Amino acid sequence: MRASSLAPASSVRHIVLDELSGGVVERIDAGSAAYLNGSGLAKASPLGMGLFRIEPVGKVGSVRTPSVQLEVRPKERLGLGRLLFLLGYTENQGFRDDAVAAVEDTDLWSALAESLAQLADRALSRGVLQGYLNVDESLRTVKGRIRMSDQISRRPGMLVPLEVSYDEFTEDIPENRILRAALERMSQVPGVRADVLSRLRRLKGKLDAVTRLQSGPLPRWRASRMNTRYHAALRLAEVILRNASAEAGDGKQHSAAFVVDMSKVFEDFVGIALREAMAAYPGEMRLRYNSMLNEAVRDSDRIMVQPGAVHLLGGRPVMVYDAKYKAASDVGASLSADHYRMLAYCTSLRVPTAWLVYAGAGEIKLRRILNTDIDVVEFPLDLSLPPSEILASVADLAQQSWGEVVRQATISR
Repeated sequence: MRASSLAPASSVRHIVLDELSGGVVERIDAGSAAYLNGSGLAKASPLGMGLFRIEPVGKVGSVRTPSVQLEVRPKERLGLGRLLFLLGYTENQGFRDDAVAAVEDTDLWSALAESLAQLADRALSRGVLQGYLNVDESLRTVKGRIRMSDQISRRPGMLVPLEVSYDEFTEDIPENRILRAALERMSQVPGVRADVLSRLRRLKGKLDAVTRLQSGPLPRWRASRMNTRYHAALRLAEVILRNASAEAGDGKQHSAAFVVDMSKVFEDFVGIALREAMAAYPGEMRLRYNSMLNEAVRDSDRIMVQPGAVHLLGGRPVMVYDAKYKAASDVGASLSADHYRMLAYCTSLRVPTAWLVYAGAGEIKLRRILNTDIDVVEFPLDLSLPPSEILASVADLAQQSWGEVVRQATISR
């Protein structure tokens, strides 16, 4: 459902949509409509007379232009803290020592900015982190070690300058580059409260000696005891840099977008969390497992299926799982398509039970497929619960599915 549009003193039109809503008609300027379409968060279709039909397109987040702020909220109306938990879990595999404590706010941008300011302030409270950075350089004196292959290939027959490699203890390390980039990006978002903006800029000032990140993949860093105080800030910074953009327009006009594909986030989260939970049991779990559905002589005739996760025991599939963020009931369709897919997985892999994980509350349901020995179990995962309880539900899924494997093995003896 759509919340009422707000017209604050700043004259920014505030529009809030549910990701499953059918859209609304609003009067917005053509520039904002173009930015909405380019962001990937929503589709703005012109109706004439300055009116546009604005429809969600399967993603959630917020877009802000000088005159419009559009928010598309998750179907369960998850707060920012839960959203960041899911994002942080999928984007920082194996990095689970603390959670991002996000500030909840009716405005996603304000919440993101305040959260980053708080976490960055905590990270930098004892000074800027320093570490060793490997440097390759051309020098007239020996420092560190000489890179002989580079020396021969670049300067054959020359004694100087020397191609050397050495470790330098510096602030210009990946952790600080990532944090500076996130502070800079959030400082460009229009409409951030003046006091929060001042804090973001002050914190960025502490990192002015750090190299600015260029476009491309984020630099890699390794969690350690030495950078513990940076962990939460870095997790949020990486989420912002991967999902948010901000750009300058004419003069002081800026636009910004934070766009997340919740279906992918949910599917990635279930796969990673389930793999970690299944580590307590024998066997090996593989994500996005490829399997052939039909007999075929030529490669072009093969029909492949790819369930979200398959657990193997002795190299043989014994469990199959798939995650669906949007249950068929969310969009008014039947359950048939999901169950046809699970039936295909079981047939291809010769597995008797498939586990279909939905985002939402409810009861576990077992559906026996007629004229087969195949069961499809619908397992709801309530994302409105605290993170510890969400992970406990995944652990319960692992336990129940392993119990089914044990039961089937007992029957077949």
